Amino acid sequence: MKTLYLDCGMGAAGDMLTAALLELTPDPDAWIARLNALGIPGVEYKKERSVKCGVTGTRVTVLVDGMQEAPGGVPEHTHNHGHGHEHDHEHEHAHPHAHSGPDRIRHIVTDHMHLSPKVAADVLNVYALLADAESSVHGVPVTEVHFHEVGAMDALADVAAVCTLLDALSPDEIVCSPVHVGCGQVQCAHGVLPVPAPATALLLRGVPIYGGGIRGELCTPTGAALLKYFVTRFGDMPVMSVGNIGYGMGKKDFSAANCVRAMLGEAGGGREEPLTELSCNVDDMTGEEIGFAAERLFEGGARDVFTVPVGMKKNRPGTLIVVLCAPEQRDKLTALLFQHTSTLGVREKAVGRTVLDRKIVTKETPFGAVSVKESAGCGVTKQKIEYEDLARIAREQGISLREAAALLRGDGK
Repeated sequence: MKTLYLDCGMGAAGDMLTAALLELTPDPDAWIARLNALGIPGVEYKKERSVKCGVTGTRVTVLVDGMQEAPGGVPEHTHNHGHGHEHDHEHEHAHPHAHSGPDRIRHIVTDHMHLSPKVAADVLNVYALLADAESSVHGVPVTEVHFHEVGAMDALADVAAVCTLLDALSPDEIVCSPVHVGCGQVQCAHGVLPVPAPATALLLRGVPIYGGGIRGELCTPTGAALLKYFVTRFGDMPVMSVGNIGYGMGKKDFSAANCVRAMLGEAGGGREEPLTELSCNVDDMTGEEIGFAAERLFEGGARDVFTVPVGMKKNRPGTLIVVLCAPEQRDKLTALLFQHTSTLGVREKAVGRTVLDRKIVTKETPFGAVSVKESAGCGVTKQKIEYEDLARIAREQGISLREAAALLRGDGK
C-alpha cells in the first residue's frame, strides 16, 4: 500500500506541508511551474533551499502582487493597519485589506483557477472546514465569516498547492504523527489568543495533539484543516519501506528543526488498530433478546459483537456478550449494553488487533458486475465476493452459494 507519513513534531502550516510534498515529487522545479499555472490571481510561488538545525530542506514562499507577507501578518512594503497575526511558521494569514468570505473563495476557485474537478472539490472542502470553525468560534453564520487569518491569496495558494500535490502523489493512506501545537499566546486580528488558536483547537478535535517547551503557534488553522481533511489516521509511523523523504521548512528558527517531514513508501504489513473490548455476562435473556441487542450494538457502531456460552454461579448456564469498538465509541456502546441487556455491570479493557488492508473493487463477470473485497498484508492476499452478489447469482441460476462461487472461479457447477 502506497503510504504517506507526516511527521508533525513541529506542528503544521500550509507552506511547510507544500514544501515537504514538493520534495517528494520527481521534479520540484517543474511542479513549481505547474503551481504557478494554477491561475490564482496575483500569486507566484517560489522555492529555496533552507537549513534548520543542520537539516536541509525546502522553503516555499508565496508572493501576492509581488509582495511577501512579513512576520506579524503584514505584507512587506505596506503599513500595519492592525490586522496582523503573529505567526511562527508562515505567511498564511491574510493581507490586512483582503478579508474574504466563502463566496469569494468559491468564485476564485471555480472561475479563475485551473484545477481538476477533484482538486477543486478538495480545496473547497478544506475551506468549508475552516469556515465552520470560524463560524463556531466567532458565533456568526458561515455566510458571514471573514477569513482574517486564512482568506488571503497566500493561504488559498497553500491549500491549492497541498491539494494539487497530494492528488499527484496519490497515496492510498496518509498517516500523521500526533501534532505539536506549541504553547503561549498569539496576536491575531481579534486580539491576543491562547495557543492553539480557537479555530485551530476546534479543527483538531479528536486529533492527538500536545504542547511543549516551544512557545508560539506551531500549528495554524490552515495546517489543521488540511490534516483534518486528508489524514486517514493519526498515530505512530507504520512499518513501511520508505522511498522518498521531504523536509518542508518553516520561516522561524527554534531549538528544534522547524519543519514538517514527509515520507512516502510502501506499507505492506498488517495495520495495527486500537480497540476497546466491552463485555458482560447474562443468564436471564432469551436468544431473541440477545440477537436484538446485538443488532442494536452493530447499528451503534460496534466493530464486532459475539457471544460465548459460559457457566455462571450456582451452575447456571449463561451467555458472555463481547463487543469490540473504537475507543471513542466506548460510552455510547456501554449505554446500549445497559439498555438492551439485563446486565448490571459492563467490563472493559483496551485491546489491539492487526487488520489486513481492505478495499472493495467491482469486477465484470458473465453473470453481471460483482463486488469483491480484496485484502492484503503480512505477506497474505485474499479475495472474497460480497454475499449479496453471490446470493443474487445463486438465485438466478438456481444453484447453491458454493456452486455460484465455483462458477465465478471458472470451476463449473
